[in-house]
Amino acid sequence: MPEFIFMLTHRDVTVESAFEVYSEVYNAGLRYVGFKDIGLSFDRLKALSEAIHEGGQKVMLEVVSERKEDELRSARAALDLGVDYLLGGTHADEVTEILNEYGIRYCPFPGRIIGHPSQLHGSLEEIVESARRLTAMDSVRGLDLLAYRYNGDVNKLVRAVVEAVDVPVIAAGSVDSVEKIRNLASAGVWGFTVGSAIFDGKFAYDGASIGEQVKSILAASEAAKAP
Repeated sequence: MPEFIFMLTHRDVTVESAFEVYSEVYNAGLRYVGFKDIGLSFDRLKALSEAIHEGGQKVMLEVVSERKEDELRSARAALDLGVDYLLGGTHADEVTEILNEYGIRYCPFPGRIIGHPSQLHGSLEEIVESARRLTAMDSVRGLDLLAYRYNGDVNKLVRAVVEAVDVPVIAAGSVDSVEKIRNLASAGVWGFTVGSAIFDGKFAYDGASIGEQVKSILAASEAAKAP
């Protein structure tokens, strides 16, 4: 089954109510909880990271800043935030220099990333080649693939990337249905993120709360079959 990573984010921004939401879901059975590098101050992100660790989960920080200097600043902040994973970003050469010799698992975006919320552009071949280049770097421990932010054949793309690399592939962005979770599991992803879809109530069957939506996604992930 793929790992479900609950992102305390809406439209690629960490939500103001992140602490309140986390207090509702910390004992739901999650193993991974994440947030973005924008939306809250450093001090609040630091406190959030500490709270998630105290709750027993691994912490993932996803970089969605568009400017290079902001991305590198976030990579440096990841060290002080004490996160376990750094996801996203497009300047892997510089970020790996920052993270070198630290225990953070770095999973950058493959392909050409445009805009905010982030969108994945390029041909399937270009994205696969980008994935291979990134994973040849010693400090890259996985990939953060914007699968459902791609305007081509998503299933074909995910399968091609998973088959091309020997590291975990996380499907990030716009996972908003059980069908997509099943498709991602079938394609062999290690995990997937869900954030905005929960805050938009996409999994709120019969008026389910955020906590109930998280539990339903966990159940869907556990039921999904890997290849």
